[in-house]
Amino acid sequence: MKRRLLFGERMLLGDGTEPFNAVIPFRLRGTFTLKEIQQALARIQNKHPWLRALISHDEKNIPWFNVPEKTVSIPVRIVTRQSEDQWQEESRKEWNTIFNYEKLPLIRFVWIKGENVSDMLFAFHHCLCDGGSAMAFLKEFLMALDNPAADIGIENPILGIEDVVPAHILNSRRQKLKARFIGRLASTAIKWIPTGKKAVERQSDYLIHWKLDEAVSKELIAYCKSQGVTVNTFLSAAVLQAFKKVRAEKSFNKVSCPVDIRRFAGQIKEDHIFAFGLMIVVSSDENLSFEDNLRVMQKAVEKKTSKLNPYITMMVMESGHDALSNFTRLLKNGKSSNDCMFSNLGRIQIPHEYKEFTVDTIFSPSVIGPLGNTTTMVTSTYRGEMDFSFMGSEGYLPYTDALAVREEVMRIIHSQLKQMAVS
Repeated sequence: MKRRLLFGERMLLGDGTEPFNAVIPFRLRGTFTLKEIQQALARIQNKHPWLRALISHDEKNIPWFNVPEKTVSIPVRIVTRQSEDQWQEESRKEWNTIFNYEKLPLIRFVWIKGENVSDMLFAFHHCLCDGGSAMAFLKEFLMALDNPAADIGIENPILGIEDVVPAHILNSRRQKLKARFIGRLASTAIKWIPTGKKAVERQSDYLIHWKLDEAVSKELIAYCKSQGVTVNTFLSAAVLQAFKKVRAEKSFNKVSCPVDIRRFAGQIKEDHIFAFGLMIVVSSDENLSFEDNLRVMQKAVEKKTSKLNPYITMMVMESGHDALSNFTRLLKNGKSSNDCMFSNLGRIQIPHEYKEFTVDTIFSPSVIGPLGNTTTMVTSTYRGEMDFSFMGSEGYLPYTDALAVREEVMRIIHSQLKQMAVS
């Protein structure tokens, strides 16, 4: 089984010399053997062909996912658990470790082994899949680790754009012409956008992690409901305000928010290994109060989201493979135009108690790559607690500024909840 990488996947893959890795850390209470872990990893590889895939290049130097006849197992690295925060150090290590994708799968496993508590990490190349897919195989891994005979099903994998875009759109002459026209226009524009001669010096990367306890998380959700806005909009507004306060004239008043493509393209199932995402940009009105801004932003988010068209977007991108190098150069060398990427995975629907172990927590994923500004905040909720991973690089956002942004986001959350309690 093989398939050519889509435009977005090729962009994330790059030339293979720079990592673009995502990490999902989680903490289990129980005792495990290496054999049990390897068996569970083999089960998820057996279900998902692309978790077995290597990457090879054809005569035109175009990369393909290629599933070998003989499966290459997911590599496991074991380290002795010495502290509660060791998973953060190991996450940073995994960000910067290149995948040897011609010989090994695009996924690895790290076992930070303790006596009764283990922290574990899935590290994967972002061209393989997104956070949604990763949560699906994490759920299956835990099922198989608890019960080797558990039925986790078999994935019917996506083999190309024709498995995502309905035939009546993909084969429509009008839609093809529209996609090609937009693609040509974008390609020409990209070619002429001025960029620096070299990328910003990234310098050292960092990860800042924190949680809201269950009571505060619950209050925040109730506050958002009372204001008629989503948690996503509230946190985007808080992040924008925090950047404005900390960065002043260096802030952009722009946050990029990924939107799960599965909401719009029913062909992509929850357990599909797939990396393609949609994006909207959110800004605030500096002349409005925080509460008034929330409602204005919510309307803007709904309007922008309603206009998203995954099918045309994919068709446009697939018509632009020859513009890939110009597009990548623009992302790498172009001036940063947003404060950060903010991604909310929402409530993680993974059980907490199993027969053989319990899941203490699932930390929000982290991701870092070479395509421009690395500043990213990811949040998710598990067992009622909202969890935050904030990653970046000194060259884009100094660590001291990132800490100040976190403090300001937390101040805004507590200040709004206090106001609600008073009113």
